[in-house]
Amino acid sequence: MIGKSLKRKYALTDKGLKNTKKGAAWTVVVNLLMMAGMGILYFLMQKYMDTLTKGSPLPNAWIFLALVIAFFVLSFVTHLQQYRATYGLVYREIKDTRIGLAERMRKLPLGYFGKRDLADLTETIMGDVNRLEHVWSHCLGYLYGAFISTAIIAVVLFIYDWRMAIACLWGVPVAFILLFGSRKVQKKYSQKLKADALAMSDNIQESLENVREIRATNREEEYLKRLYNKVDKFEKTNRKSELVVGVFVNAASVIMRLGVATTILAGASLILSGNINFMMLFMFLMVITRIYAPFDQSLALIAEMFVSQVSANRLNEINETPTAEGAEVFKPKGHDIVFENVSFAYDSQNVLDNVSFTAKEGEITALVGPSGSGKSTCARLAARLWDVSSGSIKVGGVDISSVDPEVLLTDYSMVFQDVVLFDDTVMENIRLGKHGASDEEVLAAAKAANCSEFVEKLPEGYKTVIGENGAKLSGGERQRISIARALLKDSPIVLLDEATASLDVENETKVQGALSRLLAGKTVLVIAHRMRTVEAADKIVVLKDGKVAEEGSPKDLYNDENSIFRHMAELQSKSASWTV
Repeated sequence: MIGKSLKRKYALTDKGLKNTKKGAAWTVVVNLLMMAGMGILYFLMQKYMDTLTKGSPLPNAWIFLALVIAFFVLSFVTHLQQYRATYGLVYREIKDTRIGLAERMRKLPLGYFGKRDLADLTETIMGDVNRLEHVWSHCLGYLYGAFISTAIIAVVLFIYDWRMAIACLWGVPVAFILLFGSRKVQKKYSQKLKADALAMSDNIQESLENVREIRATNREEEYLKRLYNKVDKFEKTNRKSELVVGVFVNAASVIMRLGVATTILAGASLILSGNINFMMLFMFLMVITRIYAPFDQSLALIAEMFVSQVSANRLNEINETPTAEGAEVFKPKGHDIVFENVSFAYDSQNVLDNVSFTAKEGEITALVGPSGSGKSTCARLAARLWDVSSGSIKVGGVDISSVDPEVLLTDYSMVFQDVVLFDDTVMENIRLGKHGASDEEVLAAAKAANCSEFVEKLPEGYKTVIGENGAKLSGGERQRISIARALLKDSPIVLLDEATASLDVENETKVQGALSRLLAGKTVLVIAHRMRTVEAADKIVVLKDGKVAEEGSPKDLYNDENSIFRHMAELQSKSASWTV
C-alpha cells in the first residue's frame, strides 16, 4: 500500500520504487555506521575517564587503531553502495523514464496533442523529469532512510534514559509536523509558479514563431511589453514561493536544533539531581551531533518533494492516458475505405454526425465542402490518427480500431496541408517516406513531384540542409518535398489533404499529372477546396455541417442545378467556365 502511494506521489516505476528502497536501506546502514563511529569515541572517552577516576590502564592503542581503520573501511564501502543505490541507479531510471514517456506519447492518439500545448509537453519531458530526478536521487532515499535509522537510534536512546531521549529527539517530529502541515500552502504556490512559467514559455515560443508577422505589423513593442510582464510575474511568483518555502524550512531546522539546548539543560538538571552521570550526558551530546545530520539534506529538499508532486501528477496524467492499441497484424482483403455511421466529437463539439461513404480501391475519392464541414477530420479518422466516437471505419473489411496504428499506417501515404520537415538535407527529408530507399528511388520520387526544378538551384542540390521545418524553402517547395516523400513510400492508400494548396497553377498541373500517373490502382482520398483539383476524381463526397450532403461523380453532381458541388464550382469559376 505504501509502495503504491509512493509510486503515484512521485511518478515512480516499479524499478524506481525498488531503487528507492535500496537507497533507503543503504542510508540506514550509513547512518547507523556513523553513529557507531560516535560509539568508538565514547568507548575511548569512557576508558580515559576510568583511568582518571579509577586508575585503570588505557586500552591498547592497536585496538583503538584497528577499530578506527575498520570504521573508515566500512564507511567507504557503505557510502559507495549508498551512492550507487541513490544516484547511479536513479540516473539510469531517468533515462528509462524519458524514453518511456516518448514511447507513450508515440502511441497516444493525435487528439491528445490537440488538447495539450507544445511548451507544456516539452516542460513535462525536460523540466518535470529533471525535478523528479533530483528528488529521487537526493531526497527520497535519504529521507526515508533517515526516518528508519532515527527510529532505531531512538529506541536505543529510550532504553538508556527516556528523559534524555525526549529532550534530544522532541524537535524531530515537531519539525516534520510543521513542514508536512504546510504542504497545502507550498503546493498552492508551486502550481501558480508552474502556470506562470508555462505562460512565459508560451509567450516566448509564440514570439519566436511569429517574428516575421510581428515585425511586418510593427508590433515588436507590444509583444516585448507583454513578454516583460509575464517574465516579471514569473519572477515575483518565484520569489514569493521561495520565501514561503524558506520560512517553513528554516523554522523546522531551528526547532530541530533546539534539541541541543534541551539536551544540555535536561542533562545538567539530571546530573545535579544525581539521576545520571557525566558520561551519560556526554553520550547524548555525541549522539545529538549526528542525530540531525541525516535530516539536513532532506530538510533542504523536502520543499522540493512537495513541489515535485505537481510534476509527478503531470507525468501520471500522460502515463494514464489511454493509448491507441490494436493487433500487430493487418491483412485486409483489398483497400476499400468504408465509413459506416461515423460520428466524431472534439472537446464535446460534434464535428461529424453519422457519416457513411465508401472510397474504393483503384479510385480517387474527393471530399469537398465548406470550411469546417469535417473533410480533414475524415482523413485523420481514416488513418486512425483519431478514433471515432461512434460507428466504424473499415479498410478491406477490417475495422481499423482493432489494428495498432503503427501497423495500420504502413499501408498509408499522407500529405497534409501542414507540412512537417526536418533540419536535414532535401534527400533525407524525402527518404523519410521509405526507410533504406536508394538515392535513385529518392530522385525518381522527387522528379515525379516536380522537386528537381528548385532543388537544382540550391547551393548543394539534394544535399542542402533546408533548416528547421524547411525554413529555407517556400511554401510550395516544402509541399512538393512532402508529396515526394509520400510518392516514395508507394503505399496502397494515399491521403491528400490540400496537397497542392501552396502551388501555383503551372506547378499544380505538373504535380497533378504526376499524381494521376503514380497513384493508379491505389485507394486515394483527396481533400481540396479548389474544384479544379478534383476534376479527375472518380467520386465526390460533399460534406456540410459534419454530414454527407451529396455524393456522386463530378459530372453528375455538376449537372444537378441544385447541388452544393455545382454552387461551389460556379463560385470559383466566375471568370472561367467549368469543364468536365
